[in-house]
Amino acid sequence: MLHRGQDSTEGPGDGRLVVPMAWLYAEYIADELLRSGDLMPPTSFEFRAGRDALALTVFLSDTDRELSGIRVITQLETWLSLTAYDQPWQEWVEERLADLSADAAAAGSDPDPDLELARAAWRWLQETELLAPDLNAVPGGGAGAGEDEGPKVWTPAWELGLPLGHLAIHLF
Repeated sequence: MLHRGQDSTEGPGDGRLVVPMAWLYAEYIADELLRSGDLMPPTSFEFRAGRDALALTVFLSDTDRELSGIRVITQLETWLSLTAYDQPWQEWVEERLADLSADAAAAGSDPDPDLELARAAWRWLQETELLAPDLNAVPGGGAGAGEDEGPKVWTPAWELGLPLGHLAIHLF
């Protein structure tokens, strides 16, 4: 990904290639957590929703952008608490994205490719809906006989991916 400045089509002044390592590392961590939990096929939209939700959690919680391999283990509890059912995760994501955008604008620097990828993941999680079991509807007072039976509802991808990510962290 060639990092381009606002006033130039030639890239940054020194012509260097900017790689969004912070975002790619966050995605890698999320992918590994989900794969180790073996909860969904990696090719499913549900897996992508979980990976993107976890990647956002990892990326946005790393305020110093210094997440190293050893710190991953120390951050599991933080990620577990951020993705918990009773936490306002979506508001936290929007606040952190706004804060990072404001910091970048105040610095007057070129657009941050990590931040752009995080914003794209958040847009996908908000705008994409997945068909999921309606956990609030209990037909006839009991659970359905099979996984594919029972009422289903279109759910924003983040609402499905967040608990999947939380469970993957817990199982790790």
